Amino acid sequence: MASVESLEDQGANRVFRLKSSIADQFRVDESVCHNGVCLTVEEASGESYRVTAIDETLQRSNLGDVRSGDLVNLERSMPVGGRLDGHFVQGHVDAKGTVERIEDRDGSWEVFLSYPAEFETLIVEKGSVCLNGISLTIASSAPAAHQLSVAIIPHTWNNTNIARWRVGGHVNIEFDVLGKYVQKIMQVREAQV
Repeated sequence: MASVESLEDQGANRVFRLKSSIADQFRVDESVCHNGVCLTVEEASGESYRVTAIDETLQRSNLGDVRSGDLVNLERSMPVGGRLDGHFVQGHVDAKGTVERIEDRDGSWEVFLSYPAEFETLIVEKGSVCLNGISLTIASSAPAAHQLSVAIIPHTWNNTNIARWRVGGHVNIEFDVLGKYVQKIMQVREAQV
């Protein structure tokens, strides 16, 4: 994770200065996901670095809600030839979801979220979803309510910002890219009939 040291609005853009123990590994022009949003490192020195989010990014994601002192999840890009843990995550946020409830399961947690109805066809129980940059498995879904849940193990709870999520808060959702391609193929085929 990284902590937000400062924010500065520049026109419709927001410049983030962040601090992380892995920032000394970043290089200028590197893509790093912040709560699942792919941003370019513009400056890096020691544990501090800077990125900018444009208006489109601020509107589509929860980065517009982030304040100084908040923690954001980090994920570096996969190197060519690297192992793929989880599913394909691009850092291209599709929508914001809303935390509806969090249930303690005596050693784990289940988080229930709602999402925009237009994405219903991309929800598959036991399929993949990316929330704030975390590759997770959909534990359950309620299609009529446009809700899903994810089960959270203690390691994920302790090493991401999920423990700071609150009912009514927003999380970034990136739906599985493979599902998006299948959906597009089906739409094109239907249009040709």
